[in-house]
Amino acid sequence: MADVLILGGTAEARAAAAALVDAGLEVISSLAGRVSAPRLPVGDVRVGGFGGPDGLRQFLQDNAIQVALDATHPFAARITGNAVSASAEAEVPYLRLARPAWSAEPGDRWTRVPDIDAAAAAVADRGGRVLLTTGRQDVAAFAGVTGAWFLVRVVETPDSELPSRHEMLRSRGPYSLDGELSLIDRHGIDLVVTKNSGGALTSAKLAAAAKRGLEVIMVDRPAEPAGIDRAATVEDAVQRVRSLL
Repeated sequence: MADVLILGGTAEARAAAAALVDAGLEVISSLAGRVSAPRLPVGDVRVGGFGGPDGLRQFLQDNAIQVALDATHPFAARITGNAVSASAEAEVPYLRLARPAWSAEPGDRWTRVPDIDAAAAAVADRGGRVLLTTGRQDVAAFAGVTGAWFLVRVVETPDSELPSRHEMLRSRGPYSLDGELSLIDRHGIDLVVTKNSGGALTSAKLAAAAKRGLEVIMVDRPAEPAGIDRAATVEDAVQRVRSLL
């Protein structure tokens, strides 16, 4: 039994869990289980999927959840869709906490694309030496790109097909501007590919790319269900959750 179910293993999810537990609330955090050694939030934690929206609805009801706080990654569209549907069916208030997207600044050379396949096509057109930071689940989309070399930066090594010319770099943010500049220079990077995840932990690569005059292939976020309640900051989300209880 719990007051709040927090979906997601993001930094925002961990911060929200800590704040809500400090406020004396019973919190369950649910992690997808895609990372073998995730950073765990305070409070109770479950790992693994729910088996779709019906399973999530049953979990909400069985645990008498009072508020569902969706703090999943901005690109976790399927989970968000399931959470919206399950919360409505269980008659549990739903709140989406998603960090604001990055916006291009003066000096940035962004090419925005709608999805990961379009990003792979853009790289195939350009070639060169690519810093690929889209996450382990998306690396396979670039496996057929033969005219480029990839520095694949991931938290964990992908178990999918990889580009024929690549170097694997296992790393976890936060990253500094000096560190990103050094990485770009050391590997002769001339193109950066990333998803618009937002947040400060990994934004230094964008400043570094701008400083070196590099193009960034930026994958836009997927659309989320219309009309849902949203919070842009952890503080706002915590206040909203407490007001719902």
